[in-house]
Amino acid sequence: MYIVSTPLGNMEDITLRALRILRDVHLIAAEDTRNTGLLLKHHHIQTPLTSYFEGNEWKKKEWILARLKEGNSVALVSDAGTPGISDPGFRLIQLAVQNGISVIPIPGPSAVITALSVSGLPTDAFLFRGFLPHKSKKRRDLLEQLVDVRETLILYESPHRISETLKDIFEILGDREMVLARELTKTHEEVLRGRASEIQKEIGDRRLKGEITLVISGKTRKAVSSS
Repeated sequence: MYIVSTPLGNMEDITLRALRILRDVHLIAAEDTRNTGLLLKHHHIQTPLTSYFEGNEWKKKEWILARLKEGNSVALVSDAGTPGISDPGFRLIQLAVQNGISVIPIPGPSAVITALSVSGLPTDAFLFRGFLPHKSKKRRDLLEQLVDVRETLILYESPHRISETLKDIFEILGDREMVLARELTKTHEEVLRGRASEIQKEIGDRRLKGEITLVISGKTRKAVSSS
């Protein structure tokens, strides 16, 4: 089974090896067959698709495992970026490993690393916590757990909750330096830099689109020692 990274948005951001694997495998397991279908059409690839997403993964992973045991090769892809990162792909990967199936990485784009690379914040150590909880109390509880983390923090958030999340970050983590990155590699790519209060003010009542990656400075040693 091949774990194939696909573009975050720009169709050119795919490796030659990834294209070859997508052409050569017997089956592609995709988070959304419509999105992946567009990518395949763009690159003139006609490999059969099957859906594998949060909601059908429990029954579908066994079906895919059966195809693998029959000797078929499978490429796992997500909607964008690297499969298994904050998506149900890790369950299929785990099952394949447990059953002695070879799992081969085909590296490429990742929103986590892409946002961190342009953030201007420390990159030597970072903590990625995926998507923040939907509910306010759970989100705030998680942020409370991150208060004393010195590593750069990386979080995913939905555009529908970003205003509330920025408010929670300001109130719980403080007015830290941070970056809000959205629509990375796409036409309307936007990277906002500044303190939490500044980004909160800049966003205002805007209705943002696209998934958002937040990169937040960790707590300084001075702040930790004085607390």
